[in-house]
Order: sequence, then C-alpha cells, then structure tokens
Amino acid sequence: MCLDVLEKFSFEPTTLSLTGDGGVIFLILLEIVLGDRCNSGFLKCITVLLLFLLYPILNSNDKQAESPINEYVQNQLQEVVKKLRERTTTYKEKLTDPVISSPEPSPTAKEAKPEEDHYCDMLCCKFKRPPMKEYIKKMKLPESIDSYTDRRYVGWLFLVTVAYNWNCWFIPLRLVFPVQTPSNMIYWIIIDILCDIIYVGDLLIFQPRVQFVRGGDIIVSKEMKKFYKSSLKFRLDVFSIIPFDVLYVIFGFNAIFRANKVFKHLTFFEFNDRLEAIMDKAYIYRVIRTTGYLLFILHVNACLYYWASDYEGLGSTKWVYDGKGNMYLRCYYWAVRTLITIGGLPEPVTMFEIIFQLLNFFSGVFVFSSLIGQMRDVIGAATAGQNYYRSCMDNTVSYMNTYSIPRIVQNRVRTWYEYTWDSQGMLDESELLEQMPGKMQLAIAVDVNFAIVSKVDLFKGCDNQMICDMLLRLKSIVYLPGDFVCKKGEIGREMYIIKQGEVQVLGGPDGTKVLVTLRAGAVFGEISLLAASGGNRRTANVVAHGFANLFILDKKNLNEILLHYPDSEKLLKKKGKVLMKKTGKPVGPPQTAKGFSLLTQKIEPPKMFKALLGGKGGGMAAIIKLKREQEAQVVI
Repeated sequence: MCLDVLEKFSFEPTTLSLTGDGGVIFLILLEIVLGDRCNSGFLKCITVLLLFLLYPILNSNDKQAESPINEYVQNQLQEVVKKLRERTTTYKEKLTDPVISSPEPSPTAKEAKPEEDHYCDMLCCKFKRPPMKEYIKKMKLPESIDSYTDRRYVGWLFLVTVAYNWNCWFIPLRLVFPVQTPSNMIYWIIIDILCDIIYVGDLLIFQPRVQFVRGGDIIVSKEMKKFYKSSLKFRLDVFSIIPFDVLYVIFGFNAIFRANKVFKHLTFFEFNDRLEAIMDKAYIYRVIRTTGYLLFILHVNACLYYWASDYEGLGSTKWVYDGKGNMYLRCYYWAVRTLITIGGLPEPVTMFEIIFQLLNFFSGVFVFSSLIGQMRDVIGAATAGQNYYRSCMDNTVSYMNTYSIPRIVQNRVRTWYEYTWDSQGMLDESELLEQMPGKMQLAIAVDVNFAIVSKVDLFKGCDNQMICDMLLRLKSIVYLPGDFVCKKGEIGREMYIIKQGEVQVLGGPDGTKVLVTLRAGAVFGEISLLAASGGNRRTANVVAHGFANLFILDKKNLNEILLHYPDSEKLLKKKGKVLMKKTGKPVGPPQTAKGFSLLTQKIEPPKMFKALLGGKGGGMAAIIKLKREQEAQVVI
C-alpha cells in the first residue's frame, strides 16, 4: 500500500522548492518513511498520507528570501526524493520478481572464535589434551545400550566382573583363614564398599538401559526398565546388594555376611559371552577361563581343608595341617594332590577325616574330568580348521600313493595345500560363506571384491546390482609358479581377475617370449564371456609368475545373471563387439541373406566346376592350352 501511494506521490527534484520550517517538517516525515528506525508498516502508511496532504501547503507560492539554510534544505530534499524513487522502483521489482535479492547488504557472519587449546604440563613435557566438554560427551551414557556392540558396556561388565571375582575368591578365604586382623580391617572394609558401589551402579544405571528383543523388534523405550525388573537377573542383583554387613555391629566382622555377593553370577557369564563375541581369537580367553575355573575349585578345596584341620585341631593328627609354613600354600598343595588324585597323602585317622577324604576324592574325579573334557573341547574347536586341513592333505596324499602318481606332481599338490592354507586360512572360502544368509554373503563379497570388479572396463556403466550379483559367483583359485592359467588355442569360457600375485602373457614363435606382465587388479579373458557360440580361442599362453590368486567368472554364470538385467546385457554385447573388432576376432556367426540380397549376392561356383573351367591343373585348362599351341603351329 505504501508503494502505491509513493508512486502517486510523484516529485520533480528540479521544481521542488520547499523552504524554511516546511522543508524541515517534510524532511522529518520522509526520514520516517525511508529510515529503518520505524518498523511499523501502519505508521509508515500514515506518514505517507500526511506527506500527500501537506505537500501542497508546504509548497505554497509564498516564497521566502533565500538563505543558506533554505538552500541546504532544498538540496537535501532533492536527494531524498531521488532515493525515494530508486527505493520504490527496487521494491516494485522485488514484488514482481521474488528471485531478486534485497538491495540491503546481508548481515556479515560473525567469525567463530577458535577453540582454545588446552595443554597439560607434566615434568618437562607439554602436550595438548582435549577440552573437558569432549570428555563429558564421551562419558555420557545413551538412553539405551546395545549390549552386543557397545564397547563401553563391555568395559563396565569387566569392572563388575572384577568386583564379583573379588567376592568369590576372598569371602571363603576371609571366612576360614585368619587373615582379617584389627590392623588391616579398614582396608577390607574399603574394598568391600567399592565393590558394593559397583553392584549398585550396575543395578540402577546400566542394566535398566540395556536393549532387548521381543518378537523380532529391538525395544529401546521405557519398557527396558519393566523388562529388567521382571527378570530373574533383577531379583538376584537386588539380593546381592542387601547390606547384611550391618550385622557386623552385632556379631563382629565375619565374611559370612557377605555371602550374598556371589549371587551376581549372571553378569559374570554375560561378560564372558560379550567378550568372546568381540575377540578375534576367542579360544584364548576360553582356555584362560577354564584354567581359572580349575584354580578356583582348588582354592575352595584348600579353604575346606584348612577348615577341617581347624575343626579337628591343627597338628592333632598326621592328616590335618600341622600349622607350619605358609598356611595357604600348604593347604593349596594338599588340595591339588587330592583333586588330581596324585596320591602319596597321609592316611586319615578319624571318622570325620575319612568321610572328608572320600568326598574329596569323588568330587575331585568328577570336577577334574569335567574340566579336562571342557579343555579338550576348547582346544579342539580352536584347531578344527587346522585338523580339517591336515585331514584333507593326508587323504589326498594317500590317494596319490595308491595310484602311483609321480613324485613331482605330489610335491606340487603339497605345495598348493600349504600355500592355500597359509594365505587364506582355509581351503575353500565358499564353504564358509554358504553357511550365511544371502544378504550377509553379498555384504562380505562387496567389501572384498567390489573395488576390483568395478574397475573392469567391460562392466563400467552396468547396473550396480548386476555387479553385486556377479560378485557372489566369483571363485577364488590359487595357481602355483609355472602353472598355465590358459593355453593358446583353448576355448575361452572364463574371465580372470588377479587378486594377488602376477601372471605373464607368453607369445612369439616358440611361445616363450614374455609379452606383458599382469599384476594385482588386472583383468584378462573378458572377451571370452561375450564370444559367440563355439567359443573364443585363446591367442596366447598365460602362466603364473610365482604364486597367483585369481578370481574366475564363468560364462554360464554370467548368462544366468544377465537374464534379469536386459539393459546391462545390451551394453555388454555392444562393448564385446567393439573389443572383438579391435582384436580382429569374429563378432558372431555369419548372417544369412534375406530378401533382395539373394539376387545381388555373388554365389561362389563349386570347386569341380572351377577346375574344369581353367583352374590351376584342371583338365579343361590343359585341353584349351593344347588346342592353342596347335593353332599357332598351323599359322607358322
């Protein structure tokens, strides 16, 4: 609305003549309209109307005497009117064309202050450290915790496991052996309090945030707390933090009041599962854990032996501990010899000693055999691949000996087995991938092989999904030094991609000249995939120079894939024709003539007819030649 009024309120700067107070008033009103101090559109519209009404009055014919002030006002008015017209024109263009930006300069962005560097002085060194905000962000716990992938949760479980093992190992020790004295009681209490704080933190902070799966869905809402509270783990955790330690005040310091701390065993087993899932060689931890079980059982047995000796009286019989030397080591030594059934121990004397010794023998046989069997399974699982490799190699060697295979061939077979196992850790990668779902197979194949296949010129421009499907059909084969990958004259039905090693292309008259050396990432034989029926013959020998690991793509597999990608099939055929023309190889079968081309087509005469008509050495040619010689003699 203001713009429409301003357009009607036309000024002529050359004829404008406002003087005195009228000019000053006019300038003030224009300042309100044009200035940025007034943000109210309604006020600006009222001011424009006042200008429209007051202009005839202010611009009366009653001209005052000219003065320096009047001249200054006159010049300012003329400048203001010019700016007013320019601004009115600009805003009209902006309304008609919203793409035009505002003539007003955009506010400049304030320069961000660089973060201050935090340095830490230690001795004579000065090193940079991240600010405290970054530490707080890293330490902040998320609303939900994925127990399978969050390493912070695994670290916390390790801390809980340390506290749990402290209680499991030292509660029996403190209960039986006289290790708690008034001088060191404060240290035992401090460590017990720290363990209890860890238990409470796990109960209140971490466990209620752990995600769980229900019906295939990952639950990350407030239902996590309800799920945890309804589980057996919550009830055991609550029981393990009940402070029975307050009974110390009544009965004195006795470790039996902390026996409930060992019921947090579910967290210990959860830590074992999570740690094995993230370790590269989990069998190492399994061996260490099984050894720890054995040592703990021996530890408990040593505590029981000292309790039995104390019950009977130290040194009262030959069977009990006599109280000499280090009491824990002497009892532990007795426990080891008893559980492992080594023998050579003093005979029990009293009925209590006999029953105790019998129970020890029975439990020792059972526990020790169980642990030995578990250790055997752990070691067997760790060496299962190695055992499979040895079994395959032994069976192959036995087969070759049965059929009297030459020694040279047997040595090459052994070399292939050894190199394949050392380089891959398995004999056939496809056997491992077959156990996984198709999507996981594709994900692994893309990470391992996509970068190599995507560089092949033949497949550039093809559908990415087609290339991904093709990755699942690649086969990895190891060639020994001097092995022929392909020979000259063979029918080519495969394409080769060098994964590792080098191959040499041989040519020349005798087929021993090295034409080119292909290294990792190179491709050869791709034309054979698109050759016409009947195949494409190899034009040179390709030999492995050293150990070479190659990917092979079969023509049959490619055709099965291209059935689902017609556009990629057309593109590959077009590229195949261009490549085969460059190499001078036939593009396809000869085309049969159709239509009018049959009339213009030159038909080659039969060989017999050509011989009769004058071919080299033909009978008709000899007769014609003899007749011409006779005619020449008659003329002479």
